[in-house]
Formats: sequence, C-alpha cells, structure tokens
Amino acid sequence: MTVTYLKRGKPAESRAEDDAKVRSVVETTLKDIETRGDAAVRELSQKFDGFERPSFRLTDSEIEAAMQRVGTRDMEDIKFAQDQIRGFAEAQRATMTDLEVETRPGVILGHKNLPVQSVGCYVPGGKFPMVASAHMSVLTASVAGVPRIVASAPPVKGEPHPAIVAAMKMGGAHEIYVLGGIQAVGAMALGTETIEPVHMLVGPGNAFVAEAKRQLYGRVGIDLFAGPTETMVIADETVDAELCATDLLGQAEHGYNSPAVMITNSRKLADATLAEIDKLLGMLPTTETATASWRDYGEMIVCDTYEEMLEVANDIASEHVQVMTDRDDWFLENMHSYGALFLGPRTNVANGDKVIGTNHTLPTKKAGRYTGGLWVGKFLKTHSYQKIVTDEAAAEIGAYGSRLCMLEGFVGHAEQCNVRVRRYGGRNVAYGAAAE
Repeated sequence: MTVTYLKRGKPAESRAEDDAKVRSVVETTLKDIETRGDAAVRELSQKFDGFERPSFRLTDSEIEAAMQRVGTRDMEDIKFAQDQIRGFAEAQRATMTDLEVETRPGVILGHKNLPVQSVGCYVPGGKFPMVASAHMSVLTASVAGVPRIVASAPPVKGEPHPAIVAAMKMGGAHEIYVLGGIQAVGAMALGTETIEPVHMLVGPGNAFVAEAKRQLYGRVGIDLFAGPTETMVIADETVDAELCATDLLGQAEHGYNSPAVMITNSRKLADATLAEIDKLLGMLPTTETATASWRDYGEMIVCDTYEEMLEVANDIASEHVQVMTDRDDWFLENMHSYGALFLGPRTNVANGDKVIGTNHTLPTKKAGRYTGGLWVGKFLKTHSYQKIVTDEAAAEIGAYGSRLCMLEGFVGHAEQCNVRVRRYGGRNVAYGAAAE
C-alpha cells in the first residue's frame, strides 16, 4: 500500500498532551460544581463569559422578548430548517415500532420504545452562535416525546442570543438557560439548588464540553463523544481544487483544533488544492481560526488506488466525509466508519450542518467506529417485557429454566423456576423437571 502524506498535522503525542490538560481542568471544575452548586456555576459564568444575572433561567417574557428581536427573514429560515429536520426525525421515529410476539404457545415477548424522561441540550456559542444545534438536539428530543427538555447556551455579547432562544423555544424546550461551557453541562447533569438534574446530555461543544460529557457519562447518559468538528474530503479528478479547498476550510474555521483531511488519488489535485487553500486563507474573514486549524490539524494524503483511499478513510473515521469521485455510491456501500457522508459535488457539509434535515451532532475522534450520530432514536430506550399466559407454558419454560440454572450452579434461581413448575404443571411434571 502506497500512501503519501504531503502534509501532516500535529503528532499524536502533542494532541495527547492537549487532551490531558483538558481532562485535568474539567475534572476539577466538575468537582467544584458538584460541591458548591449554584455558587460555583455563578463564578464560572463570570470567569469565562463575563456574565451574571439573578437567575440563569430565562422567563417566558424574556423568551418572548428575545424572539421579537429576530428578523422576519431569519425567523422564516429557522422555520424552514426546523421543518426539514422535524420531517426527517418523524420519518426515523416511524421506523421504530413497538413489538409483541408469541414465541411459543402461551409465551409472549415484546419491547416498548420509551423516551428518556429528561434531557439537557447544550448549544455552543463561543466564536459562533450555533443556532442550528438547537434544532438538532431540542427539536429531535421533542419528536421523540421527551417530557422535560432543558436547553442551555452561553451568552453572546453579554446577553442571550435571540435566534438561539427562538430556535430552542420553537423546537420544544421547556427550560432555557443562559450558561456556557463546563458550567452548563455540569449544572444540567449534576444539578444545583436551582437546576434539577437531567437524565441525559446531548449536543456538540468544544474540547472542554466534550470532555465534561465524557466524565459525566454514567451519572447521566450522553448522545456521543462530539468534540471539535472534523472534516474529510475524498476526491478524484472529477472535481477541482476550488471545491476541495472550500470544503476543507469551511469546517476548519470552526475552531483552532478542527481537523481537516483530504484523501485523493491525484497528486495534481492535491498540489492544486494546497495552493488554493493558501489563496483562500488570504481572503477568508475567519482566516485566523482556519489558518491555525489547517496548520496544526490539516492533512493531505495521496493514495494510489480507490481501495487505498477507502482503507485510509475508514481508519481515520472522520466526523464529516465529503465524497466527490466517479464512484460515490461505491464509497456509500463500502464506508463503515464515519459520522455522516455527503455524496457528490452538489452536496456539502454546511447544508448538513444547518438545513438539509439530517442531524449535525456526529461522532468525532474515531467514535464513528462504534456509534452513529444523534438522531431521534438516541432519545428512546428500548425496554423488553415478557409474560407467560398458560399453565402449560409456565411448566415447559420452568423445566428448561430450572435445568439451565442448575447447570450454572444457581440453586436459588432454579427454585424460582421449580415453584412455577410445581404450581402450574402438576406434581408429575415438577418431579420430572427436577429429575431430568
């Protein structure tokens, strides 16, 4: 296999050092929130966001006032995006049906899909107010039927961001807080004097938010490990350098540590894309962020064959994978580790992020090897149930159960089965079950 790296990002050792620093900060901060509750949350909000108010929860009148500040066109665009996302989420929900089946005469097994009872939805603010993240988490939880949806986003320029508040409210949030970062997810998961804890945390965020969710997992459920955004472009000479460079830098502007990787079997396209990236970085308003990401986390990989491109792509397991080749459907058929695929030059990651209808909260840091992204099913728990409705079935299953329990040495377990055999199967069946 011949794979050439024309550009590499930070070595793994450096990235591991960065992760270790983040872990330490998050661990200390979460302990503080758990110990001191609201006081710690207030101090953290002042420290990191320069923001304080008597209550971080918005009142109904404050929500209404914020929504009134959203322009007509912006409100129409938010509604359009939510219609797209709601429609796809409802279609997905319709595929998840309850089940009941009689596996043997008198033996009935089934499952029910039940919503998580409370969810905390984090919506990033930071450099960019991520309005779309409210659709992806709040609205999708609403479609799933979650009865208590808590939403939180950091202040933007010292106040709640009107469009984020509007998206949260229109999406179905029951409680809206103006809190960011570790203090937001920590407060929602651990609870404070004024914030009742939730059962599950969802939503993307920076490295600190992602690490906080990782450390809180077990205390609460989480959707997935969704850290700094990642993008990958898989391209051949059916497309040009401008498209490739634009799709790479369009995601690199997210933050200083957003990996952007291109895999191609064309050295000519690779060189042209590198040149185009330099050109675009000189023009992009967000060049400071995009330049840092591309410098430290950007990679350009040249392979000999499509099979090699596929192998490298599956190994990296990027969050967003933009495929622009003469065999896009082949990649769709054979890719197995990724967050979401964007197939063909007409498609792009930004559409997926904002409006097309799929969810943009996706696995990062190779988590695509074992989980998909956030979707309506993440808010549903599939619980099984069983019932035996005839004496004959109780005796039959009990006899098998008794012997299998004794095979493992569980005498008390076996007696649970035996008492049913004796009660519902008659003396002969009972002794036969035990003797066998």
